Amino acid sequence: MRYGIFDQIEVTEQPLHQLYRERIEWVKAADQAGFERYHKSEHHMIGLDAIPTIGLFFAAAAEHTTRIRFASLVYLLPFHHPIRLAEEICSLDHLLHGRYDVGVGRGISPPEHELWGLEAGRAKENFDESLAALRAALTTDRLTFHGDTYHFDELPIVLRPYQEPHPPLWYAGKVGPAAAGRMSCVVGGTIPMIAAQVAEYRVACRAAGWDGGTIGGVCNIYVAPTDDEARARVRQSWAVFTRHLTPLFRRWGLVPPNDPTLGGDIDLALQLGVVVAGSPATVREHVERFKAETGTDYLVGKFTHGDLDHRELMRSLDLFASHVM
Repeated sequence: MRYGIFDQIEVTEQPLHQLYRERIEWVKAADQAGFERYHKSEHHMIGLDAIPTIGLFFAAAAEHTTRIRFASLVYLLPFHHPIRLAEEICSLDHLLHGRYDVGVGRGISPPEHELWGLEAGRAKENFDESLAALRAALTTDRLTFHGDTYHFDELPIVLRPYQEPHPPLWYAGKVGPAAAGRMSCVVGGTIPMIAAQVAEYRVACRAAGWDGGTIGGVCNIYVAPTDDEARARVRQSWAVFTRHLTPLFRRWGLVPPNDPTLGGDIDLALQLGVVVAGSPATVREHVERFKAETGTDYLVGKFTHGDLDHRELMRSLDLFASHVM
């Protein structure tokens, strides 16, 4: 089994500088424990994300680690100018000495697009154009590109990535676009849902004429010494996570697509195995089932959600690394 981490770095009551420092310490512990990759999301204007500038956090955390790879999951491409993002990607790839993967997406929140001044109805078109321009900018010295929004003629490209032709690309949640775009993928849901998506991805990659990349499955994990302690704590933290994710959806009268909080229903999340909270033995049993049934050997643990504090996160990670991995 290979293990990754998915994190959003939710806003807490503590000062931001303390939150950043403690999260870097946590990523350092993950690096030492042997996790393969640290995936970080991008969200704006909600408590789900205390540092939407993904690359800034990666550059700081990389100075305290030696092996773990850093992977955006995802850059919201409609929110970025493709040339500016290409420059950031190249710079980060060199600062991280190639320990860097680039995940891209268009975002699931129409309110975030609208508050940013974007047309939510054009999210797919904006994403497709930005991705095409970004890939072109990462693989040429002089860019000519004409789309609906961006137009470049003989644009000099000075910075080139550390990895050739560019860092590995990832797409989250939708196996069809990932396979067609020759990107790795991360999916979520129950173990049967993950298994179905893994199989679909492999078929789609073969249809697209390539062997496929890595496909991983996400699971929310909290480890404590006993099942009772873990489940009692996660009931509180899940409610906070739900509040952080949904304020703009509530304001717009919308339901999050493929709602990762399951409407805030922690009992349902535990029943379905979308959240696994328990002793090391309980969590290990779930990981063994994941390995046996999903068809992938890459488990992406989401250990951080809601108001879990630094001490709790460090203990959960240590118990997982020592008794499950």
